[in-house]
Amino acid sequence: MNKNELVAAIAEKSGLTKTDSKKALDGFIAAVTDALKAGEKVALVGFGTFAVAERSARTGVNPATKETIEIPAKKVAKFKAGVELTDAIEG
Repeated sequence: MNKNELVAAIAEKSGLTKTDSKKALDGFIAAVTDALKAGEKVALVGFGTFAVAERSARTGVNPATKETIEIPAKKVAKFKAGVELTDAIEG
C-alpha cells in the first residue's frame, strides 16, 4: 500500500474527503517525526510504539572490494507493534 492508497482507505473508513484524509495523514507523519527528532517516543495503545534507537559505530566489509570500512554511529527510527495489532495480523 502506498501513500495514495492509504489516503483513500482513510477517507473510506473515516468518512472524510481524500483531501482532508491527506491533511490528517501528513499531520500525523509530521507530528511523529517532530517527536522522534526531539528524542521522544510515540505510543499508540493497541497499535504500537515509535522510538529512536542509537546504533553504535562498527567495522564492516565492502562486499565489492572486501576492504574493511568504518560504519559511523547513527540514530534510526524503530517501530514495535502492539499486542492488538499483532493479534489482528495473526488472525
